[in-house]
Amino acid sequence: MTEPFRVGVVGAGFMGEAHLAAWTAEGVPAVVVDHDAGRAVALAARFGAAVARSFEELVEAVDVVDVCTPTDQHAAIAIRAAEAGRHVICEKPLARTVEDGEAMVAACEHAGVRLFVAHVVRFFPEYVAARRVVEDGQIGDPAVLRLKRASFRPRRAAGHWFFDEAQSGGMIVDLMIHDFDYARWVAGEVVAVQCRSVAAERPELGVDHAYAILTHESGAISHVTGSWAYSAPTFRTSLEIAGSRGLVEHDSAVAPPIVTYLQPGEANAHGAVGLPGRSLAEDPYRLELREFRDAIEHGTAARVTARDGIEALRIALAAAESARTGRVVRLGRAAAGATR
Repeated sequence: MTEPFRVGVVGAGFMGEAHLAAWTAEGVPAVVVDHDAGRAVALAARFGAAVARSFEELVEAVDVVDVCTPTDQHAAIAIRAAEAGRHVICEKPLARTVEDGEAMVAACEHAGVRLFVAHVVRFFPEYVAARRVVEDGQIGDPAVLRLKRASFRPRRAAGHWFFDEAQSGGMIVDLMIHDFDYARWVAGEVVAVQCRSVAAERPELGVDHAYAILTHESGAISHVTGSWAYSAPTFRTSLEIAGSRGLVEHDSAVAPPIVTYLQPGEANAHGAVGLPGRSLAEDPYRLELREFRDAIEHGTAARVTARDGIEALRIALAAAESARTGRVVRLGRAAAGATR
């Protein structure tokens, strides 16, 4: 691009704020639009961004549309942006249904524009470092993954879209999809999902806590826990990846950030090894959006593709179905072109 890179953020809620803060820190001019004009004005004022009075006005002013709206609105907005010839960045989940996600991909391919899904956990340095340990073969073949993401129930009004499964998919789709995507990134395609959920079995409690077991095509097993049942302001994540020769783990409540435990050997004579921590303070939202910008400007690949977004959504919807029905949901072979 010869002109300055310009981005339009659609949605002035929590994720719109996170993305706008990252774009501003990256020095990228931004325009904001929201169905609530007052909210858009207030958010833009905090970050020195411009405000558009309509989606059409925003599209005319930018090169890239960054979709940060409720999940069920993603497809319609992304398709309109693609039809206007704009690249699209979309907050996860990519869409509310696989069919909507496929329509987004098709629209962007037809228009010749890029589509990125913001699976930000792939940019958290701790998670990147743990995957690198696996990719380097330090712990052997991954066999068992344990991933946890635990928070309090979002402090929103009872009618908020978060709590409407028709809009958000519920906690399993909105929150646990982070770790479903990461599990697939580390251990490969998922062929079966089983899940139990408090919300499915005791909806009157008004909280949710779910546990899913993913069976990977490789034979690895991922245990994924998600929760909206903790007391505020808890937000805790953890990972453990056990392989044939060792283990790597991370817990957001414990230091150091990443620890590996390797089987004794010539290269591992010193036992526990802490990975370098100097990069772990980098903002993952900035890392994510910077990589997407570079991919757009230079025509390079990003570490997460729209197809990855569809496959993560497929796993999340299978988990939600399993929680509702009590049955194991089996997935067919992932679409060609999906990436690890």
